[in-house]
Amino acid sequence: MKISPSILAADFSCLYQEISRIEREVDSLHFDIMDGHFVPNITFGPGLVASLRKKVNLLFDIHLMVDNPQEWINPFIDAGADLITVHVETFPHLDRLVTIIREKGRKVGVALNPATSLQKLEYVISEIDLVLVMTVNPGFGSQSLLSSVVPKIRDLREIVRKRKLSLEIEVDGGINQDTAARVIEAGASILVAGTAVFNASDPEKAILRLKNSQKGELGGNKNSTAKNGS
Repeated sequence: MKISPSILAADFSCLYQEISRIEREVDSLHFDIMDGHFVPNITFGPGLVASLRKKVNLLFDIHLMVDNPQEWINPFIDAGADLITVHVETFPHLDRLVTIIREKGRKVGVALNPATSLQKLEYVISEIDLVLVMTVNPGFGSQSLLSSVVPKIRDLREIVRKRKLSLEIEVDGGINQDTAARVIEAGASILVAGTAVFNASDPEKAILRLKNSQKGELGGNKNSTAKNGS
């Protein structure tokens, strides 16, 4: 199980120090890029990514929650992105974006909002590296996981299995010690966690507990909707 901490929940007054505390326990960092249009919030741009790239050797997982994603692919690649995830809802010709990212030698992800059907992936699913299943409506952190989306994760896992795809299933939204086991059981291979990591008294231990939740070590309530997720 992989954990991709969302830096949106970190303390930006000491961001590098926050990342340094968890760097040895994770394989990637998740960057939520919001433009105030596709989602109501605004976060950060390529400059922050480029600054951190100079000091951090983890995989940079760039989640573009923006209108006109085609305009932001190259700036974030130049800044140091390793994986770029675009929303299926933002662009009518998704295959073009996949091709652009692939030609730049980067990994490609496609994100789905809670209400978006898996059918939207049909013509690109064999060409991508990752599907990001949103378990909250995007735009803000610390939301509760939407239980109604969990079956979508399970359905996606079955598609991956039947087609023998090499595809990561990443889940973002409301991930914490109580909800992690549910989405792992459904088929998640990467968990995006923000406040569950950076707001913990010991972020390293919080990450290990999330990883171990697949072993049933947390004893969490499967019906929980606690609001200390990403």
